[in-house]
Amino acid sequence: MIARLDIGAEAADASAALLSGEERQRAARFAWDRERRRFTVARARLRQLLGERLAVAPEAIELVYAAGGKPSLHPRFGSDLRFNVSHYQDVAAFAFANGREVGVDVEGVRSLPDADAVAALAFSPREHRTYLALDPIQKPLAFFNCWTRKEAFVKALGEGLRHPLHRFDVSLVPGEPARLERVESTPGESCGWILDAFTPGPQLVGAVVVAEYADG
Repeated sequence: MIARLDIGAEAADASAALLSGEERQRAARFAWDRERRRFTVARARLRQLLGERLAVAPEAIELVYAAGGKPSLHPRFGSDLRFNVSHYQDVAAFAFANGREVGVDVEGVRSLPDADAVAALAFSPREHRTYLALDPIQKPLAFFNCWTRKEAFVKALGEGLRHPLHRFDVSLVPGEPARLERVESTPGESCGWILDAFTPGPQLVGAVVVAEYADG
């Protein structure tokens, strides 16, 4: 699901009322009002979406955090609903799955002066070779295709960028299907994860990764 974060002041105040005390403290640490508002609205919208699925009030949602920082529902809810959130500027993406880990990422497509250097460090050797072979006009989209797909996968794993990014390959060529090509020594089609891409808005790309099978 996609949501806009650029809402009016009154609606932003209403969003803040849904947050927990800990979330308000986190929001207060943002130096810029714009970033504080984006965090507040995104977290409030997550609470609303979780509340709708659990049939509870948004402000009653209680979250716990894994060692890698990935949030999940408190065990007291007795729910196997998994979720993940990403936002870029004023667009947020939310992903939900029952009994299956899920990760999502969204980014704006833009030219970065150090994109080639970042690709050399963050992409796998196979991804890097593919990226370098592209026409320069394709490179910005290819870069963020790769980045969002890798980010979504490590978020689904619950490890974020602590997970070694060279251990798996994703597709990245513009116009080609989004897919996991390899995870460690396992071919993508047998790795137990499903990757998809989406377009959340103009000049935006997104990716979502979900476990193929429910836990257990």
